[in-house]
Amino acid sequence: MPDEPEASPVPLRRTRDDRMLAGVLGGMARKWEVPANRLRIAYVILSVLSAGFPGFLLYLLLWYVLPEEPGDTPSGG
Repeated sequence: MPDEPEASPVPLRRTRDDRMLAGVLGGMARKWEVPANRLRIAYVILSVLSAGFPGFLLYLLLWYVLPEEPGDTPSGG
């Protein structure tokens, strides 16, 4: 069997291009290779079923903790 190079894992980061609010769930979807909208719907449903508060706090925590993916920054000039 030939040696195949392993794909490098995708780091968990907030996305710049697939975001509804802060890019947290878009980044999770990219990491886990699932459609972002399905993950968003599941997250909202689970948050509502858990009385909403823990899901909201977790989202805010992830927004603060997860770095944003690198991208082009506009030049100031």
